[in-house]
Amino acid sequence: MTRDEAWNLANHWVAAWNAHDLNLIMTHYEDAIELTSPVAAQLLGASGGKVVGKANLRAYFQRGLEVYTELRFHLEDVLWGMNSVVLYYTNQKGTRTGEFMELSANGKVARVVAHYNA
Repeated sequence: MTRDEAWNLANHWVAAWNAHDLNLIMTHYEDAIELTSPVAAQLLGASGGKVVGKANLRAYFQRGLEVYTELRFHLEDVLWGMNSVVLYYTNQKGTRTGEFMELSANGKVARVVAHYNA
């Protein structure tokens, strides 16, 4: 992963979310995706905040888009590693989020761990 690849992925990911385009959002994820998030625990009542599999992730994201109709992300920074990125962004309420995303060999997100400041 290079700096440019990381920023490219992050910018496309944020643009898909800001467009509220669920199909475009889902193109970033592997079928066997695993996401862990306090928001998932809250919205889905999921024990441990874990969402496993692309169909379940799609349902979670759809629910989030329905609940947060004004959802908008502003990318603040991107950190990159060997096969991972961390997207640091703020949402429409000013909440800061850091999402660690581990990438598969084909560059799709295979695992996400989300962190929030509020």
